[in-house]
Amino acid sequence: MDTPLLEPGLYIVATPIGNLGDLTRRAVEILSACAVIACEDTRVTGKLLNHLGIKKPMRRYDDHAGEDARERLLAEMVQNPVVLVSDAGTPLISDPGYRLVCEARARGIMVTSLPGPCALVVALTLAGLPTDRFMFGGFLPSKDKARGDVLGELAAVRATLVFYETGPRLVDSLEAMARVLPGREIAVARELTKLHEECRTGTAEELIAHYTAHPPRGEIVLLAGPPGDAPAPDAADVEVQLRAALADMAPSQAAGMVAKATGLDRKTLYARAMEIRHEPG
Repeated sequence: MDTPLLEPGLYIVATPIGNLGDLTRRAVEILSACAVIACEDTRVTGKLLNHLGIKKPMRRYDDHAGEDARERLLAEMVQNPVVLVSDAGTPLISDPGYRLVCEARARGIMVTSLPGPCALVVALTLAGLPTDRFMFGGFLPSKDKARGDVLGELAAVRATLVFYETGPRLVDSLEAMARVLPGREIAVARELTKLHEECRTGTAEELIAHYTAHPPRGEIVLLAGPPGDAPAPDAADVEVQLRAALADMAPSQAAGMVAKATGLDRKTLYARAMEIRHEPG
């Protein structure tokens, strides 16, 4: 494989989440051609580089990295190509790198990202839950009240909710979902891309029973389906909204605004707006 010549800058490279065969050819080329690799754990990245037969200087850059470490990397990428990797998956997705990328862009440094493995995307494609809209919430808090508060804030979001979780905390999070998101279909995806890959779906209560009896290990993707259909808007409330809108808008504009807010048919609302406009008095 010919090693490409890289311009100075920051190269964000996704690494395998389990199966080493998922590393892209382009990722190998960039890792081979860069000057420095910024990584969470040099031992973890070192194993990957050894597997690939690549030797490169590595600099630790994790959540505890200070401003000095960031400045050294920024100075390096002005002159040379610098790669950013995480221990597994796509950097910045619940992994370090946001501040580094933000500052590099602010200084006009070239930044590019290579698509590749990402646990939340793999889990979404496996779970059989709606994927037209989803919201990624990172790791749920470890404290019970904070966990419940976060789920409560997201309960009304009409999308599949996706979180990262660990084996020891999974049952606690499922119990919180049973309380705060009752009736939702839940999915637990674990060991993704590995030999014992699993994606189990069911109610929170069913999954609590299973994982209490079979404690899981490793990192997990936890998904909750969207809420059921929203209740139909109250007719009296719609009337109030429409009359309020007509105080400042033409009937067509008022109907459009209320239709957007309620999901009701615009033509029906327009007809009612015209009736209101022509009321006597």
